[in-house]
Amino acid sequence: MALASQLVGCEALQRTDSLIGFITPYRIDIVQGNAVTKEQVAAVKPGLTRLQVRDIMGTPLLADPFHADRWDYIFTLRRAGATPQRRSVVVHFEADKVKSVEAPELPSERDFVASISRFRDLRAPKLELSEQERAALPLPPKREAPPVEPMGPVREYPPLEKT
Repeated sequence: MALASQLVGCEALQRTDSLIGFITPYRIDIVQGNAVTKEQVAAVKPGLTRLQVRDIMGTPLLADPFHADRWDYIFTLRRAGATPQRRSVVVHFEADKVKSVEAPELPSERDFVASISRFRDLRAPKLELSEQERAALPLPPKREAPPVEPMGPVREYPPLEKT
């Protein structure tokens, strides 16, 4: 009977991934594939070559030799305590030129970084001022620089060209 209760206890520890609710094992983040953003997909237009697509989106995770006219960009992220992320973008080619792109609603680059970051408050610093903020700034004081007087003797040189 005691052995059975210990085995049940071991199973409970495996299911909760914690030891008495305090100690949890470290779980690594599992990232696989290409992280493709909305900006990258917007840059891929019909008519681009395979090399241009590879420059924009990276090497495809799946380039099937049996379907040579299709590249699959698949991204998965599994993190402990968070819902798994999975996105799939398919680029179709015709005669080595982009024919079409199948993509779900993708996050922007900023949204993607915020979704994978461990820090919740990721506000990018504001880089430009609005017109109202510029008008509210104090004007810098005008400084009149004294005229610079030449140092040393003033010399006259003969002309370089002969007349």
